[in-house]
Amino acid sequence: PEETVTSSFASFIHAVRPEHLSKTVCHRSKRMILDSIGVGLVGSTTHVFDIALQYCRELYSSVAVSSVYGKPGVKLSPTLAAFTNGVATHSMDFDDTWHPATHPSGAVLPALLAASQMLPPGTKPNGMDFLLAFNVGLEVQGRLMHFSTEAHNIPKRFHPPSVVGTMGSAAATAKLLSLSTAQCAHALGIAASLAGAPMANAATQAKPLHIGNATRLGFEAALLAARGMEANPFILDDIAGCSGFSAFYNIYQPKPLSTPSDHHEFLLEKQDIAFKRFPAHLGMHWVVDAALSVRNLFINYAGSFSPSLIRTIMLKIPVSKYINRPFPSSEHQARHSFQFNACTALLDGEVDLSSFTESSIHRQELRELLDKVVVEHPEDNVANFDKMYGEVALLLHSGDILTGKCDTFYGHWRKPLSKESLLKKFRSNASHVFPEEKIETIITMVDNLENLSDSSQL
Repeated sequence: PEETVTSSFASFIHAVRPEHLSKTVCHRSKRMILDSIGVGLVGSTTHVFDIALQYCRELYSSVAVSSVYGKPGVKLSPTLAAFTNGVATHSMDFDDTWHPATHPSGAVLPALLAASQMLPPGTKPNGMDFLLAFNVGLEVQGRLMHFSTEAHNIPKRFHPPSVVGTMGSAAATAKLLSLSTAQCAHALGIAASLAGAPMANAATQAKPLHIGNATRLGFEAALLAARGMEANPFILDDIAGCSGFSAFYNIYQPKPLSTPSDHHEFLLEKQDIAFKRFPAHLGMHWVVDAALSVRNLFINYAGSFSPSLIRTIMLKIPVSKYINRPFPSSEHQARHSFQFNACTALLDGEVDLSSFTESSIHRQELRELLDKVVVEHPEDNVANFDKMYGEVALLLHSGDILTGKCDTFYGHWRKPLSKESLLKKFRSNASHVFPEEKIETIITMVDNLENLSDSSQL
């Protein structure tokens, strides 16, 4: 039969082997895995995580074999563990971001961790199998996003990880479970029926559910395919008059994914990942670095940071309605507010976990700074994580103007976090849950993941 886009993806998932992973891909993906575990652990201390965990423990009962982030001794059924850990990963918007825009690790890793524990003794995947399945999940997400130019910009309709993340989770779990080519195709088809969440729920407690559902429902799609459920075998193809995956994009031009022979270049080889230094929407990192830059200029100018000397704070940012929030009133709104993050950086000289507490958000001195903010949208500042910039200008009562600008923040794929910075972030996040000894054990295990005989130990 003639090969389709869908069948080519299924063939790739089935045929790709650990030896196709380069040293660069292994290195980058292990950094992602470690960071994702860390943000999941600190995320297990949040209120929205507690809601999700209580929901799963009270409403569902089944064979509890899979672990929950930050809750030693607590286990759930595999798909619900994936859901809960996915919620934890995105509960603070602290997880990694790729380009085109999505949060790739949180949609895949929790499913693989839960599935590894689900499999019976003697069939547990080793660390290299785990790394391969993880990268299959990333590859499918990246390829699908590259089919649409719409996906390259900050989204307006669907939250990307709820769309491509569900497909990536299905592909990754299908690989880990060693499904047949036909079953891999059906897993993708089933996952497409379980995908999608609207952007309107950004900056609410519902947004972390997008990641939880993506990893859980993709996992469930693979399990259903393994049990014989079938779906449209052309789900990724662009067929006139009958939308498949194309329903999520106005512009959709799919291309086949070549079956790997001796070599396959993964997208992660060509496109590194962005790791966040503080728990907020990725766009905030540009304005925070710009604000810190102009703050230093102000201190050199005035001797200290004195808000009374400032008449106007000018932000030059791209047009993106859901992260343009002049006066956020909750932690989730604050994580999605250019204004809040710029003013917090100006006032405190940093943005960190404590910046999003109730007491920090509602400070009078912060409100006074927010009152001074004016926003501009320059035509050359596009809503695209590869092209945008952040600029913060302080117009002083004296008539002087001080300006800070950031084209590439520290942690962006063009300016990656150092090993030391990534480990510092992980240790800080994990310390909210685990003692130092256990934290170091996790670091060592991830660093040597390709040598692990049983990935369920992770």
